[in-house]
Amino acid sequence: MDNSEYYQNKICIVTGANSGIGYAVSEELLKRGAIVYMAGRNPEKVANAAKQLSSYKDQIHTLIVDVTDQHQVQKAIEDTVAEAGRLDFLFNNAGVGFKSPYEKATLKDWKTIIDTNLWSVIYGVHTAVPIMLKQGSGHIVNTSSVSGIIPTPFSSLYSLTKFGVTGFTESLKYEYAEKGIYFSTICPSNIATPIFKKDMSGNVNDEVKIPDDAYSVDKTAVLILDQVSQQKGIIVIPEEPNTHNWNCYIKGEDEVLFQLAHSLRASYEKEGN
Repeated sequence: MDNSEYYQNKICIVTGANSGIGYAVSEELLKRGAIVYMAGRNPEKVANAAKQLSSYKDQIHTLIVDVTDQHQVQKAIEDTVAEAGRLDFLFNNAGVGFKSPYEKATLKDWKTIIDTNLWSVIYGVHTAVPIMLKQGSGHIVNTSSVSGIIPTPFSSLYSLTKFGVTGFTESLKYEYAEKGIYFSTICPSNIATPIFKKDMSGNVNDEVKIPDDAYSVDKTAVLILDQVSQQKGIIVIPEEPNTHNWNCYIKGEDEVLFQLAHSLRASYEKEGN
């Protein structure tokens, strides 16, 4: 259901907005009449993303912010409220992927992924909630992952952060239900975005292929906004992931994950990836 009125003239901040799900959500918000503050840490990439959406130029603003820095996140949100007068939606979308044997992960890797995937969400919520309480309304949308619902082998660092986002957001959904503040958790499966090709530093490996079964990022944005407008809590994209791992785990048949772990370990030990 396209509930465009839910977004019409609403003030929205989207982090990680220069590519992937963040960009697609920003574009779909603009189509639905929202005022969008596209946030990212790279000024050139954010400017280029905004330029691609120049037909909505009266609705677009940009924010340069490193979401791993609490002061930058706070300033970006507070500056937006000072300029726009309110904050209706915060999409904490920025994040990084990481797939590796646990024993190969360094403490630096742990810090990078926790700072980016978990602390950034905490920083955003920490600043936005008092603002929305004062308004008496607002909706915070945090991007988790299917790996924040089911455990996946060789993704322990990633899963830790995404399980954290899911639990954090679900808890707040109930806590603030009587205060007019809504919380939604986005749990994407394989989505056709550049995240598959990027490491945690943002370097791109063009030899890595996006999975053939990856779901369209544009359709993802539509589903996200449709279900956010219905004030749903956990939003899995696509709605019924057509993956063997997902279906077996939901049925309690976790043997498939042991098999997956075996094949991934064999691949890593043979080919190093």
